[in-house]
Amino acid sequence: MSDTPVLPEGYEFSADPDRVDVDRVHRWLSTDSYWATGRTRETHDRAMAGSLNFGVYDTASGEQVAYARVVTDGALFGWLADVYVDPAVRGKGVGTAMVRAIREHLRPYGLRRLLLATEDAQGVYEKLGFRPLDQPDQWMLHSFQ
Repeated sequence: MSDTPVLPEGYEFSADPDRVDVDRVHRWLSTDSYWATGRTRETHDRAMAGSLNFGVYDTASGEQVAYARVVTDGALFGWLADVYVDPAVRGKGVGTAMVRAIREHLRPYGLRRLLLATEDAQGVYEKLGFRPLDQPDQWMLHSFQ
């Protein structure tokens, strides 16, 4: 499934963690996501520090319009997390293009699996090659909270 990621005109993808607008991303996730509402800035900063961080930026203003991160061992496994697109640009294909670009960025790592969890966007991710687990009964979860 090797397709070259193309972002909508006026947007660019970056894997440079120094470009991430950490304040904006924390605000998005801690106030407007179902999975990270109330996340503290300290927790957010630690999560980013342990991840590969990606963004999409408006080429005219330089403003960040989307974010995602991947937790990976760099060899076998990755976990796509905190995928967020600013409501002002949703529906333009920015998120889909960002996930494609992330997938292509990770391709040289040779990962066997890239997983994610979503309550409401299965159809979006299926179009990008994700599928439900073949044997979900083999996966287990330990929750500390």
